[in-house]
Formats: sequence, structure tokens, C-alpha cells
Amino acid sequence: MSKTDLTRRGLLKTSAIAGAGVALPTIFTASSAAAFTNEPTGDTVTLGFNVPQSGPYADEGADELRAYELAVEHLNGGGDGGMMNTFSSNALQGNGILGKKVEYVTGDTQTKADAARASAKSMIEKDGAVMVTGGSSSGVAVAVQALCQEAGIIFMAGLTHSNDTTGKDRKANGFRHFFNSYMSGAALAPVLAANYGTDRKAYHLTADYNWGYTTEEAVRASTEAMGWETVAAVKTPLTQTDFSSYIAPVLQSGADVLVLNHYGGNMVNSLTNAVQFGLREKQVNGKNFEIVVPLYSRLMAKGAGANVKGIFGSTNWHWSLQDEGSKAFVKSFGTKYGFPPSQAAHTCYVQAMLYADAVERAGSFNPCAVGEALEGFEFDGMGNGKTLYRAEDHQCFKDVLVVRGKENPESEFDLLEIVEVTPVDQVTYAPDHPQMGGAEATLGECNPGA
Repeated sequence: MSKTDLTRRGLLKTSAIAGAGVALPTIFTASSAAAFTNEPTGDTVTLGFNVPQSGPYADEGADELRAYELAVEHLNGGGDGGMMNTFSSNALQGNGILGKKVEYVTGDTQTKADAARASAKSMIEKDGAVMVTGGSSSGVAVAVQALCQEAGIIFMAGLTHSNDTTGKDRKANGFRHFFNSYMSGAALAPVLAANYGTDRKAYHLTADYNWGYTTEEAVRASTEAMGWETVAAVKTPLTQTDFSSYIAPVLQSGADVLVLNHYGGNMVNSLTNAVQFGLREKQVNGKNFEIVVPLYSRLMAKGAGANVKGIFGSTNWHWSLQDEGSKAFVKSFGTKYGFPPSQAAHTCYVQAMLYADAVERAGSFNPCAVGEALEGFEFDGMGNGKTLYRAEDHQCFKDVLVVRGKENPESEFDLLEIVEVTPVDQVTYAPDHPQMGGAEATLGECNPGA
């Protein structure tokens, strides 16, 4: 077995952590007997839940934390077991992870990369977290994933949609269940063409960070390929709350479609401003003016209210799905919290379960063993049908939902309807796709840390 293989499996001490900017506790340095960072030695194991508890994505963060707490309850044998009852893998028994009771610590990412790294670093160094998961921002995900790679910790990404997370910034210690910008563009384009035609002029407003950039790129590529023209693309600050000054120029641009590459509170505010300016009642170029939201969520729809009616977007998962896994999760979450879960909640619950399952199947908390258990793993029963964690980039591939704001919702939770379940083959791409960083993008080697 080569030195690289030995290091990857955690059987050879590695110095990769040295000088990487993450100061591990003394007990986890290479001079100790520990085989990997934060190896659990007692009867408990600690997971780190790093979510936005403040900032523009705080609503998503609150639902993520609810889902994580539900996952811990199920892993420790409480509640009704949720998706453990529908998961195609039978490794989880409700007795913790490898017989160790699951405990957790939480942090506030504030939707800021520096804050997210600081809270994740504290979880690793002070709390002994053996895995970190969470986040509702791709900027946060990329930053925390890099830190976990340096520290020798598995990172199970939360809500991150940028291509970069499993594209140019992919890491061997990082895994993503959520879909990405490319998939949104590939799923949306045929639906937009069928409903709005192929002769359209689009104006993009784009959140000024990596998620916004890759979403704009993906939607532009897919819509321009079908005949749309992009007349303008304007970046907006993540901290922006009033988008009036950005909406006004749209009226003078000749565009007949506004694409809002915004998420969370940004999308709620920009869509509200667009409606206030009367865009939805206008006709331009002989066509009804339309608005598109590439990445939707139930929480965003609730925030925007009636403004989402008729507007198309894509989503990773929706509580109205009728597969057995989705129904089980909706029942568990609804019983505990009194309302249906968001896609953020679903993603984070599934990521916690997939990590625990991989540990059980590997028979070890060693991050390299866990990584190997996840690479190429095919599973079902967790919503969205059959799913693959692709080995080459650690991206999950599954069906993607195209949704539309309901015209006549029956409740505050019934605001989106599924109009298309896009088959996985339509949203699959090569690992070296140009939007993913090309041939130069590689995972590198797994780092077990200590």
C-alpha cells in the first residue's frame, strides 16, 4: 500500500495540518496516540451544527437547527425514527453512532465566512466535534469546508447551491447533498421556454458572492442556449435590504424578464420591490413581463406572500412530495414542531443521517474511512428518489424540482406547487465541466488530521 493510500486511510500520521491555520488541541496533535482528529474515546460523540442564527438567512438557519435536533433524537432512539424507517441502508439502529450517544454543539455563522470559520474552529478545538455540518450560504460553505479539510474533520454541507462547493473549491473531506446552480439552470430552461417562449430579453440582479455568480452563469448559459438574450447583469450587496434603486433601471433596459439571483431575505425584499414598481403588470416587447427566481424555498415564499404567485423557480425538495421518505420526514417534523419542514431542514436532516450511516458502515469515525463509505454511495428512501454521492466531486445527483408560486394557496405553507420533476439524467454533468472549474478542479487527498 502506498504512502498516499496509508495517509488517506488514516493509517499513517500526516503533517498536513501543520501551518494550515487551524491550531488543534494538544491532545489531537500528531505526537499523540490518536489516529485522527477528535477521535471519540468515551460513550458519547459530538457533532457541530453551524447555522445562520442571525443575518439574511436566519429563517433557514432556524429550520436547519430544528432538523438537526430531530436527527439527533432519532439517532439516539427517540421519536418515531423518521427517515431511518425508509432509508435503503439498514445500518442505523437508533442506538447513537457506533453505540455512542450523539451530542451536539451549535454556532452562528451570521452568513459571514469569517464568523462561520470562527464558530467551526471553536467546535473542533474546544468542543471536540468530529463532524461539522450546516450553513445557508455558499460563501460560508466554501470557507468552512476548507477549514474542515485543514483540520481533518468531515464537513457535511448544509444549504449551499453555488457550483463552487463541489466544483472548483471541492475538498476530499467535504460532501454536499443539496443541488447546485448548474442543475437549476438545466431544470428551469425547458420549463421557461415552454411557458415564456425562446425570444426573451433577460435582466439579472445577482447577489454579490460566489453563489450569485455561479447561479447567474448557469441560468444565463441555459437560457441563452435556448435563444434568450441577456441585456444586463447587475451585482447587489448581500447586506442590501431595499432594492428599489436596482429595480428602477430594469424599466429602461428593454428587458421583458427579470431574473432574481437572490436568496432568503434578499429575494423577499427584491421581489417585493419589483412588484411595488409594477413590473408584473407591464408589457414589454409585446410580451407580459415575467420574473424568475432560480432558487426557491418555502420560507422565502412565505416571506414574499402573494408576490410569488405564478413565478417559476427550482428547489431541492418540497414537503408535498409523496415518496415514503418525504412523508415520514414531514410527519416527524410536523409532529415535533407543528408545521412542515423547509428544503433547508430536509437537507440538514439527511446530511446528519448520511454521516451517521457512513460511520456505521465504515465501522469507524476516521474521516477517511467515512469519506470512502460516502464516495459512490447510492441510496433511496430519503426524498427525491434514488440518489448518488458521486465519488469524483462528492456531489449528490438526484431528481430536481421545478416549482411555481400557487395562485390559490390553501394555507401559509401551501405557497408552491411542483410543476416538473426533472429527471437526474437531465441535470447530470461531467466532473470536469467548465462551470465546475474544469479539469484543474480536484478533491485532493482526505486529511484525517491528527
